[in-house]
This record gives sequence, structure tokens and C-alpha cells, in this order.
Amino acid sequence: MKINNANLKQLLITTVRAAIGWHFLYEGLAKLFMENWSAQSYLANAHGFMAGFYQGLAGSENLLGIVDFLNLFGLIVLGLMLFIGLFTRISAAGGVLLLLLYYFAYPPFGDTLFGSPDGHFFIVNRNLIEAFVLSWFVITRNPGYGIDRLLSGRKRGEDKVMGSSPEDVAGQINREPGGDLNDSVETNSRREALRNLATLPFLGALGWGAFRKESRSVDVMSGATIQLDFSSINELQGELPTGKIKDQELSRLILGGNLVGGWAHSRDLRYVPSLFKAYNTEKKVYETLMLAEKAGINSINIGFPTNDLMARYKKATGSNIKVITQVAPDMDNNDYYAYINKAVDFGVDIIQVQGNWCDWLVRDGKFDVIDKMLDRIRSQGYVAGLGSHTVDSLIICEENGIIPDYYMKTMHHDNYWSAHPRENREPFEVDGKRYLDHNKFHDNCFCLFPDKTTEFVNNTKVPVMGFKVLAAGAIEPKDGFNWAFQNGADFICVGMFDFQLVDDVNITIDVLNNLEGRKREWYG
Repeated sequence: MKINNANLKQLLITTVRAAIGWHFLYEGLAKLFMENWSAQSYLANAHGFMAGFYQGLAGSENLLGIVDFLNLFGLIVLGLMLFIGLFTRISAAGGVLLLLLYYFAYPPFGDTLFGSPDGHFFIVNRNLIEAFVLSWFVITRNPGYGIDRLLSGRKRGEDKVMGSSPEDVAGQINREPGGDLNDSVETNSRREALRNLATLPFLGALGWGAFRKESRSVDVMSGATIQLDFSSINELQGELPTGKIKDQELSRLILGGNLVGGWAHSRDLRYVPSLFKAYNTEKKVYETLMLAEKAGINSINIGFPTNDLMARYKKATGSNIKVITQVAPDMDNNDYYAYINKAVDFGVDIIQVQGNWCDWLVRDGKFDVIDKMLDRIRSQGYVAGLGSHTVDSLIICEENGIIPDYYMKTMHHDNYWSAHPRENREPFEVDGKRYLDHNKFHDNCFCLFPDKTTEFVNNTKVPVMGFKVLAAGAIEPKDGFNWAFQNGADFICVGMFDFQLVDDVNITIDVLNNLEGRKREWYG
């Protein structure tokens, strides 16, 4: 085939059409061979102004069955027709409709500016681009090489022979010495057929290669293929209760900041923090925060380095989530207020002395620094919290008249296999150091003396926010939540990935509705 501008144009058009067709086809086949595939989670977690429409489809078993069927076989049929160039205008129109449905399920604008499953986009994403390209095939008469062109070419050839004059026939014969008219038409027809069927061997090669590898994986970058194995927002079992610390109304379940900041507390699995960070990209953090707010979680407790991210999130989305930030003194420069002032500049809602620093300052006899920091926080008009891992820190502070607006204390039992023996535990050992002795603390037990902790909590007269209630994943949520609330926590702070949020909210609601054995009155 001689390459000229016209042929090159046809090749480019064919390549674009076949590429989009292959994308559709493979998406459909991946779903077909995926066990128990359904669009339910994709629809139920839809965002944007049309979220109600998609979530309504997900909530109806009959409609969901129809949607699954149309989605699955629509992708396969439309993809195959686009790939081989059959009924191109019809299949392109169907493709445009399907892509626009995907587009508006997770639109890259408005409240879902950072909610697109494909990446960081604003208004224009891949689904919209493919829809624009397919729109061209709807309005044009040029489908590129393919079966449509082959069939139309045969028809044009037959029409040309039937309408030819004797002079045209003679001229055609003269242009191809040694041949007659039928030979010429047949030769051109064969050439045209080879061009228009060129995609079929490519399709076969791709298909054979895929199935030789027994690939059953899914293109997870496609919004159409996302299958989230967790409860969706429309499966909430009620409204998450709230409580108050001073003038701040907080959800009883507060989002922890460790998973956002990449602090894994993964014991000896040193690669886990990097996995956390790889999963919790800024886009994923935004998605998690938006989902948390929809589920009724209105607060997050963060380490100081996360303030910048939270400020960007609130600015970008207009969020009203309450930010509780942890601060430390700058002991090298004897400046106890530097981070408090920076927190104020970030526009946080509550300021809390960080737990490790509370422990270190008390251990080193510098609890007066804590007192000065709490006074500074209050003088700026903020609620002043005090965190701690070791209950002795809070006991000593209280004995010295240092009382915060609320305590944030590690609260979990130690009935799990990786907790190091009680007889080997020492106050203040939860200090970030790595102990090589397996019988000592090794990032596995944060409430060293549960009985002593519950005694202190039940006697204190200010609200208590329990954290590490699951001992960094060692305790089941229902067990850990119940233990903390039963033993006096007014709020619990829990690190959660997006796929855990709704389930954890439901567990909190269930635990609070059925809580038994709590002796302490609610202080929040």
C-alpha cells in the first residue's frame, strides 16, 4: 500500500478508533471474568450533583442487575464494533453515552474536585476526552479502515461497474495491461479488504496474549472498573453522636492523623509506612476526608506536619472539618510558643500539647513548660488539650494543678498476643525509641497500664479523648471501641483508611446505642 497523505490520515483515524475500542473491549472482558463483579460500589460511592441518581441505581436490586448487564455487555459489544469498524457511528454514539455516565458519576469539579478515580483533573479528564473523540465518529462519514469502509467500498465498486460507459471500461483495461475489468475491480477490492481487515489480526494477537497469561486483573485506573469492597455512604446505620469540649462540638468518633501523615506503628514491618504513604496520596487523603465528613465525622486530630495539607484541603473544598493540631515546644531555642503561634496562623480549631512531649517533659521534671503552653493556648482563645501515652504524666500534672480542657490518652486493653509482658513494662517507655529486647516495648503497646488508666479517667472531671484504642490494628474495632467508651472515654480518635470509614462509623453508633457497664458520666 502506497503511503500518502490520504492513507496516513486513514491510518491515524483507524488507530484512534481501534484504541478506544480496545479500551472498551478489555474493560468489558475484565469485568466478565472477574468473580461476582458488580457496579454497586462504584455507583453507591458516586459524588457530584448527580450522586443521588447513581446511588438510587445502586440501592435497587432490580435496577442494579440491569445496570450491570448493560455496563458489562455494552462495553464488550461497543468495544468490539469500534475495534473492527462495524456500525461505527452507532457504536460511537453508544460509547459517548457510556463515557458521559462515567464522567458524571465522579465529575472533576465542584465538591469532587479531587474525587476523580483517574488522577488530578479539573473539568477535563480521560472519560471526557474519549467522549469528544467518539463524537467525531458520530458526525463524520469517515470511520477509517474497517468493515464499514469495506462494505461501503464494495458497494461503490459495484455501482461504478454498473454505471460505467464503454470508454471508461476500455480506459480501465488499458491502465492495467493484460487484465480485464473484472480483474481490476477484484484486485482493488482485495487491496481494500486487506486494509480494512488489518485490525482483526491485531485483535486476535492481543486477545491470545491476554488469555495465554490467564489475566483476570482489572484496569483499576478506570472509573468504570472500580470495585470497592467496603460499605458505601448509603449504608450508614444512623447519625453519628456528638459531644462538646468547651464551645467545640465534636463527633464521638474523630479521624486520627497517623495514616494521613504516614506514621504506621507497624512494629517490625518497616516497609508499611511507605505503603501507607503510597496509598494515601494527597488526592486519596482528600477523598477520605470528604467521605468522613459525609459519614458524620466532623473532626480530625493531626500531627503538626499535616497542618499544611489540611489548610490546602479546607481552602480547596470549603470544608468545615474541625482540625485538632498537636504542638511541641522548641526546647533548643527555649521557645515554648512557636508552634502554637504557627497553629493559630494555620487557622486550626483546637490546639493540644503532643503526647510524647508531655511524657518527656514530665519525665524530665519540666512540667512547668506544659503549664505555660496550656496558658498560651487559652490566651489565644483556643481549647487547650493535653496528650499522653503514659498515665503517670497526667497524674503528676494533675497533682501539680495542671488541668487541661481535655485529656487525650491512649486507651486500649492488652489482651492481644503482641503486647509485651506487663512485668516488663516501664513508665515513659512509649517514647519513640526502638528497643531490641523483644520483651520490652517494640511499638506494640501504647496503653501500658490499662487498669491505672481507667482509674484515672474515671476520676477526672474533664472530657477524655481516647486514642490508639485499637493498639495500631491489634484489636478489632468493635472490641476496642466498646472498651474505650465503657471505661470512660468521651470521644475516640481512630486512624482510618477510606475503605474503613463507614464501617467504623456504624460500629461506633452500634456500640454507643448498646453500651453497658460505663460508670463515668459523660463529660463531652
